[in-house]
Amino acid sequence: MARILIDITAAIRQGAGIGRYARELTRAILRMFPQHRYTLFYAGPARFPPIWAQGAPVRLRAAPLPERGMVWLWHRLSLPIPVELFAGLADLIYSPDFLLPPTLPGRPTLLTVHDLSFEIMPETLPEPLVVYLRRNVPRAVRRATHILADSESTRRDLIRLWGVPPERITVLYSGVEPRFRPVEDPEQQARVRARYGLGPWPFVLTVGTVQPRKNYPRLIEAFAILVREGIFPQGHLVMVGEQGWKAEGTFEAIRRSGLADRIHWLGFVADEDLPALYSAAAAFALVSRYEGFGLPALEAMACGAPVVVSRTSSLPEVVGEAGVLVDPESVEDIVRGLRAVLEDPERQARLRMAGLERARRFTWEAAARRWYEVVDPLLQGQAPIMGKRGSSQEQPLG
Repeated sequence: MARILIDITAAIRQGAGIGRYARELTRAILRMFPQHRYTLFYAGPARFPPIWAQGAPVRLRAAPLPERGMVWLWHRLSLPIPVELFAGLADLIYSPDFLLPPTLPGRPTLLTVHDLSFEIMPETLPEPLVVYLRRNVPRAVRRATHILADSESTRRDLIRLWGVPPERITVLYSGVEPRFRPVEDPEQQARVRARYGLGPWPFVLTVGTVQPRKNYPRLIEAFAILVREGIFPQGHLVMVGEQGWKAEGTFEAIRRSGLADRIHWLGFVADEDLPALYSAAAAFALVSRYEGFGLPALEAMACGAPVVVSRTSSLPEVVGEAGVLVDPESVEDIVRGLRAVLEDPERQARLRMAGLERARRFTWEAAARRWYEVVDPLLQGQAPIMGKRGSSQEQPLG
């Protein structure tokens, strides 16, 4: 029986993205590998309390300072105060969110790196955040015994940009929760539509934090062309996601479109309402300029929505042949991709079926098994065998 410490700060602080990844992967690990003793360490306050860990063989340990204080202590002042001082001794420390806390010497550490957007597209992030990440993430990567990458795309970026040895990186795909499935009950769809002020009209759905990398201005422009050219005459655009940084360009694009009454920014949407929104969408669009994985596209496919995604970074890897790929830098190509779905009911139906089949291959149980295939040899002082090949082409899905 090993003592495993997992930093769940992202899981209790963030609703989507890395927060969802940390919650669901940790939940699956606790359920599937209960033979070990787990300490879940977090720096609060807890926006999403870890009720999902109840009943599992865990200890919860809170940091002595809130998240901002621990960031200053460990990553800005670089004080080498080991996490074990607050959380107790551990045989392995896992961080699912880019950075590693200081640890006692000789402890194996595992780190997830989701993407390198701050290196590849620094202009899409606030400058202080870029400086902070460029200082601390490479340091965490150098310290980590082994690294998990969200996709083969992120793995290649780590090798190409930072020279990380390929054998130190293993691809671990995200999963999709079972509750993401088609909602066919029209009354349930109608209730969710009413809850967010959405009428019975058809809509294109997009999900993601409002920030430049998500490429919303081009999607909005493409949507306006579809409406004005009569391709989607009664259509609306529904945007789900909290406001992030540098969001003013997106809101200016909404005003400039002249279709503000047809563009609905819902902000953060409760998890239990997302399946109905995905299921009701005429199409789902994720035309980001860069993604480490692209979990909303997977969730949309699991709910039967036909998807249109960028042909860049990880998205072709996730969607495969089950979606329409477009150039995120070209409004005309985004229009082409959406039009291919919206004007062709037969293709729309084929994409729905293909997406459902594709999404079944991505489960959190498979992710947890992959995680343990890395962790088990680390606990024995050995290099993970999976890391020596690492490539997603050799990773079974689901």
